[in-house]
Amino acid sequence: MRATGTRPYAERPHVGDLRALQVVVARAEARAQVVLVGNGVEPAPLAPLAEALAAALGDALHSLWWNGQPERSNVLLGPHWHRWCGPEALRERIGGVDVFFPPGAFGQSNLDGADALVAAVHAAVPDGARVVELYAGCGPIGLGLLGRSEAVVFVESAPDAVRGLALGLAARPAHERARARVHGEEAGRATAALAGADVVIVDPPRKGLDAPLAAALAAAPPARLLYVSCDPASLERDARRLVAAGRVRLAALTVFDLFPNTHHVEALARFERI
Repeated sequence: MRATGTRPYAERPHVGDLRALQVVVARAEARAQVVLVGNGVEPAPLAPLAEALAAALGDALHSLWWNGQPERSNVLLGPHWHRWCGPEALRERIGGVDVFFPPGAFGQSNLDGADALVAAVHAAVPDGARVVELYAGCGPIGLGLLGRSEAVVFVESAPDAVRGLALGLAARPAHERARARVHGEEAGRATAALAGADVVIVDPPRKGLDAPLAAALAAAPPARLLYVSCDPASLERDARRLVAAGRVRLAALTVFDLFPNTHHVEALARFERI
């Protein structure tokens, strides 16, 4: 930044060029997907920095991106994108399959810990089940179930995650792709997708389940509900909603330390229909 004269962002006066730097490293190839988050709607102010970074990183660079976030906001990424070089998504091996993460899609920062969580979810899904996964993201859980499930329905609304999911499905064999359906809508509006499901998997953001989805699951629960949570408070609230109608019980709860040296944990709750 010093060498190229790139100005760091100052929040109070809302001036400067570089607001944030997002770096994701692929485990297998040890190459970095780098995003320069700029304070504007055009990548030109950060082009000299991008050129210098690309030259310095060389073969260690997977891809280099600009993102524009011109608003006064604590939201990291904005709506504007430009790819300077490299593939459109970073590839990771999770749950026995390739999962693709565009730079705007959510991915766990502790992938080794996430592997254990995904394995626990997979172990709780019987062979031949009809599976519905809501808040599916790029498919790190559901893609690995296609090989032994009757059908898997993915529900995801974020455009970047849907693009990553499409890449993951394209990488699967034709007979697995035939078992998949994708609903590109918000989980709270996709309650009709629950019909006929043997297993429902939910992996909501920190706020927990959308209210219409929680109500639908409590009223007509599947035989098994697997709830992946990143916030104990919203999990407790949703668990109370789910069991209040007396149709499901909390059968197991496992905690994963995906955020070492912090108070944050990830949890897997298994609910069974009564």
